Amino acid sequence: MSGHGIWVHAISRGLPADRLAGIVGVGGAPVRAVGAAGLVAVVATVELAEYGEEALRRNLENLDWVTAVARAHHLVADAVARLGPVVPARLATVHLDDARVAALLTEQYDDLSAALDRVEGRIEWGVKAYAAPPPSVPAEPTGSGGGGRAYLMRKRARMTATETAERAAAADADRLHAVLAGRSLESRRHPPQDGRLSGRPEWMVLNGAYLVDADRVDEFADLVQELAPRHPGITVELTGPWPPYSFTAADERTVGR
Repeated sequence: MSGHGIWVHAISRGLPADRLAGIVGVGGAPVRAVGAAGLVAVVATVELAEYGEEALRRNLENLDWVTAVARAHHLVADAVARLGPVVPARLATVHLDDARVAALLTEQYDDLSAALDRVEGRIEWGVKAYAAPPPSVPAEPTGSGGGGRAYLMRKRARMTATETAERAAAADADRLHAVLAGRSLESRRHPPQDGRLSGRPEWMVLNGAYLVDADRVDEFADLVQELAPRHPGITVELTGPWPPYSFTAADERTVGR
C-alpha cells in the first residue's frame, strides 16, 4: 500500500500545538496536533508501505521492529504526559487522514474525557518480581545402585522442589501486590512476560501496574524499596514512572476508519 497514514500516539486536552515542537514520532516524523471537540490527538504522518494494514501484520511479527517502534511511540506519550493528562494510544493505531482522527475524538469524546479526568495528575509505576529456578536435586552418585526406582525418586524429588519453590514465590508475589495495591489509587496485575521480553532468565511471578498521585511518586518508590527485602524468595524490580498505559488506552488499532 502506498501513500501516507496518520499514526496516533496519544490523546490529551488543553495542549498548545507549539509545545509539541521538537518531539519526533514513529517513522522519524515530527508530531503535530489534530484537534476536535476540545480534545487533541498527537499524531505523526507515516508511510503506509511500512505502517499500513498489510505491512503492520507482517512487521508486528518482527520483535526487533516492534521494540524500536514501541520505544518511539512511548517517547511521544511520555513527552505529552509531561505537558498534561494523557491517554496513550495503543501501538499501531493508524488512520488514513486527519478527518478520521478528528471523528474519533468526537465520537469517543465522553469516554476519552472521562479517562483524562481519571488520570490527570497521576502516573503509573510498574513492579515486576522474579523467582530464580529452585536448586537442583543432586544426582545419585554413579554406582550407588537403585536403577529405575532411584531415577523415579530423584525425578519426584526434583518435581517436589520445583512445586514448593513456585508456591513460595507466588505467595511472596501475592503479598507484595496486595500491599502495593492498597497504597495506590488503582492497580492491575498483567500476565507475566516472556523471558525474551523481560530479558531475564528467571520466571516472572508479578507484573504489576499501580496508579499513584504524581506528588506521591517518591513515596511509592520508597515503599517498593522497603518491601523488597521482606520477600527474599523473589527479586523485585521497580520500573517507571510511566504514562498511565495500564489504566486508560485508546482502543483503536485499525487503518482506514
